[in-house]
Amino acid sequence: MIMANRLDRGFFRYQEEFEAKALSVLRSGWYIMGNELKAFEEEFASYTGAKYCVGLASGLDALWMAFRILGIGAGDEVIVQGNTYIASVMGITMNGATPVFVEPDEYFNIDTKKIEEKITERTKAVLVVHLYGQASKMDDVVSLCAKYGLRLVEDCAQSHGAAYNGQVTGTFGDIGCFSFYPSKNLGAFGDGGAIVTNHKQIADDMRVYRNYGSEKRYYNKVVGTNSRLDEIQAGLLRVRLSHMKELEEEKALIAKRYLAKIDNPCVKLPGVRENASMIWHQFVVRCEYRDELAAYLSDHGIGSIIHYPIPPHLSEAYQYLGYKKGDFPITEKCVDEVLSIPMYNGMTEEEQSEVIDVINSFRR
Repeated sequence: MIMANRLDRGFFRYQEEFEAKALSVLRSGWYIMGNELKAFEEEFASYTGAKYCVGLASGLDALWMAFRILGIGAGDEVIVQGNTYIASVMGITMNGATPVFVEPDEYFNIDTKKIEEKITERTKAVLVVHLYGQASKMDDVVSLCAKYGLRLVEDCAQSHGAAYNGQVTGTFGDIGCFSFYPSKNLGAFGDGGAIVTNHKQIADDMRVYRNYGSEKRYYNKVVGTNSRLDEIQAGLLRVRLSHMKELEEEKALIAKRYLAKIDNPCVKLPGVRENASMIWHQFVVRCEYRDELAAYLSDHGIGSIIHYPIPPHLSEAYQYLGYKKGDFPITEKCVDEVLSIPMYNGMTEEEQSEVIDVINSFRR
């Protein structure tokens, strides 16, 4: 069986380093808000090119706390693409704000040509999601936000290190939000997240807010929350971060082989935007007969995943927004056609060849 994703090979490749780091943290006797977190924040900020990084407990925390820190809440609207993972939208609605959906472009990211028509007097921010590891067309978004005085938040849960015009995602707007869920390119061994920013006040406010609203122990400035990236996860992330270049290059080689060798008229391969880089968090194909293709792959011992089967506007959680099927036809067509095929660090050439051969043999 070729799994859609495998995490164990990523561990075994650097097993000695991971285990040494874990033991070092355990033996230190300091498990929260220590030197590992401080070092990781400095190293990840440097990796992205941002001035500041603040480690948090999860990517969802990064999202909802970003809007909280920016003062966006009830009565405000935030523009976001319709085909994203529901966590992106939760980051908006957990603050009482309203998501305003925009259709995606051919690269699965927000169609920047359709943003301006959705701006109203209630619009306070744009949330850009760099889906599947591809950087969005950020020059358009930055210009619009400047024109209308809007906040810009980036959901970089899947785009660690991806860049547009040489600038790394997460550094274009006010706040970049990252997830370190184990399946991410920069994955922890449990939940974890962070924000990056070039604004000192935002970083300072986020550090206070993540720790019960406390800058000094037992002296609480605001009603905050408990969202801290612990020392073990920070330390393990430092190990993986030190190998990110080789991990990214390995995935790029797998993607290059897929793009060159998969040849089936039923299957549309992903493209890469001009002036943008792709870190291949997922390799997502489109197929009009997606469910049949997925079943065919499964019958041949190959796993796949649909990212994501239900768009947020049609989810039960957001019925109260009043949307119905057909309101966002491009988003809904994507949902019916996308399929993520196996793509992970440590994937052998034999496994890649098997995936290619089976997809090429699929007939409708």
